Amino acid sequence: MSGFVMLLIPIGLLATAAILGVGIYSFVRGGDFAKEHSNKLMRLRVMAQAITIAIIMLFLWLLSKGS
Repeated sequence: MSGFVMLLIPIGLLATAAILGVGIYSFVRGGDFAKEHSNKLMRLRVMAQAITIAIIMLFLWLLSKGS
């Protein structure tokens, strides 16, 4: 089980980084896309970060249990 959770950690990190990258690109580019999507991208990034942190905490908990 901890092996599967360990596989999810880089996926979560990459997803968070990708969302952050799109948000930064949107901010730099400006225009209609930024006006329409900047808040959605911010919320999505925060959710991705929270899920990734929860997965890391689950991995650490499983590691401490010896699973």
